[in-house]
Amino acid sequence: MKKKLLVLALAALMIFAFASCGNDESTSDNSESQGIAKEDIKVGFVYIGAIGDEGWTDSHNDGRLYLEEELGVETAYMENVTEDSGCEDAIRNLIDQGCNVIFTTSFGFGEWTQKVALDHPDLYFMHASGNIQEENMSNYFGRIYQARYLSGIAAGMKTETNKIGYVAAMGIPEVVRGINAFTLGVRSVNPEATVEVVWTGAWGDAAVEKAAAQELINKDCDVLTKHQDTAAVLLAAEEAEGVSCIGYHYPTADVAPNSYLTAPVWDWGPYYVEQVQKIIDGTWESESYWGSEVVKLDTLSDLCAEGTEDAIKEAQERLDSGEWDVFYGEIKDQDGNVRVEAGQSLTDEEMLSLDWFVEGVIGTIN
Repeated sequence: MKKKLLVLALAALMIFAFASCGNDESTSDNSESQGIAKEDIKVGFVYIGAIGDEGWTDSHNDGRLYLEEELGVETAYMENVTEDSGCEDAIRNLIDQGCNVIFTTSFGFGEWTQKVALDHPDLYFMHASGNIQEENMSNYFGRIYQARYLSGIAAGMKTETNKIGYVAAMGIPEVVRGINAFTLGVRSVNPEATVEVVWTGAWGDAAVEKAAAQELINKDCDVLTKHQDTAAVLLAAEEAEGVSCIGYHYPTADVAPNSYLTAPVWDWGPYYVEQVQKIIDGTWESESYWGSEVVKLDTLSDLCAEGTEDAIKEAQERLDSGEWDVFYGEIKDQDGNVRVEAGQSLTDEEMLSLDWFVEGVIGTIN
């Protein structure tokens, strides 16, 4: 790949958006589009960060480049867009440039995407990680918690102090779900290990992220991971002695070659191609998509503990079977209460509104 590769009040909305997803991975309004000729399509992307962040924005930009290469369509983008009226301005700017298909790629872009979509019923809008759906507006995300679980196995097998650190931005269900999945993966191979969470309150403040990572290192955490948009946590691990790291969003072994184990990463390109091709064919339908095809675990580095590859392969096979998923019981919360009984599992609705930590997590939800 190329290098350029809310909270609870919102939970009810998200539940509604995804209520019928289940293992079918998407729900549609069954209203097909009229289509746009390939030569007339121009696709716009709205990014919260800058290209070159080696994180969330780069993952989507790689998808944009893949779309150009596979379909030969013209694209445009706006970067460093704020989650306020600046998003609306960016979308309208892209429309003024001739874009008739728009992908907006941050949770906070949702209401602004909806506003413009309602003003332009003849155009197509798709919003990443959101919960709003209109006749001409889809939302889409991936089951990244599955790759989080697998990366937790790598962390649990690597730690020697049994203390693992997790730097996270905000306590919304998406982030809580990832922390829980990671911790379940850790403790599936190392029941004595704990995962301590430090919150930053921002998605992309590198200085704050690095300070949070150092706080965890000072507490003897010898493996770090993150739910942040920059690589600052990885850099902190690389500069420390005896600390390993697990990335997020994007393959970043080159950022921390002496400490990087792996990362849950996104692969948006095929999804973008699929959606634009459906528009060309006149078969596009508004949907809420929550699938596994857009996520994967990055290649394991040679720094992983012996046996890690086999343990992850076994877990991946269980996921692929469709008979098991990460949040299958028995699962207890931090206080020792059974939240998921043996033989049961969390529903999609419950996963999409998670507001509690599993046993083994140190910290509270901010």
